[in-house]
Amino acid sequence: MEGKGLEIVITPEHLFDVFGMPVTNTLVASLGAVAVLVALAFVARRKLVFASPRGIQNVVELVMESALGVMEEVLGDRKLAMKVFPFIVTVFLFVVTANWMEFLPGVGSVTFFNGEHTVPFLRSVNTDLNVTIALSVIAVIMVQTMGVAVIGGWNYAKKFVNLKSPLLFFIGLIEAISEAARLVSFSFRLFGNIFAGEVLILVMSYFMPLFLPVPFMLFEVMVGLIQATIFAGLMLIFVKVATTHHEEAH
Repeated sequence: MEGKGLEIVITPEHLFDVFGMPVTNTLVASLGAVAVLVALAFVARRKLVFASPRGIQNVVELVMESALGVMEEVLGDRKLAMKVFPFIVTVFLFVVTANWMEFLPGVGSVTFFNGEHTVPFLRSVNTDLNVTIALSVIAVIMVQTMGVAVIGGWNYAKKFVNLKSPLLFFIGLIEAISEAARLVSFSFRLFGNIFAGEVLILVMSYFMPLFLPVPFMLFEVMVGLIQATIFAGLMLIFVKVATTHHEEAH
């Protein structure tokens, strides 16, 4: 959509190619988010105190222990919670970091000429449907893997294929369709909310660039955190469903 200087593009913009692979501005931003998390991990590891932790380390440990407690309560198994904890927290941290990077100076404002026209060098990661679909695929694979690992491959397969009666076969078919629908649910929810926020801020900046966007930016900071929490929370719930025996679930 374009008119009077305002342009909204739903697809990520192509910057250049590396060995024939197209590089987009959302890919560069996602690599930046990963780099930020890796750097923070190295810094935190160097400053980690095991004997008598204090200050920010105490706060981080309290938050992590609380998150682990929530997972244990939902899953009903501390060992299982310990297994999924690193994965779910990593996804949460990536999503929230990617969402918040939208508000860093230079994101969307520093441009790059790709040979055809000028495009922003960095763009909010989760406004790219390719990224949210990739995250969704990874999340769904993790959920299925945990289901097979906990209740066994045969028991897990019986959730989807049950030939004891037409009714159970139909229920299994619905279960299989619901698993596939999670890809859509995961990816479009995150993409839709973050893209809508970016469009809102862009429109507000177009009408009154100095003051009007500020409250909306603060709101979008909260939205970024909430969406990351929802994504991680859904992963946790789906792990619970996947690791519950078919008979218990019904």
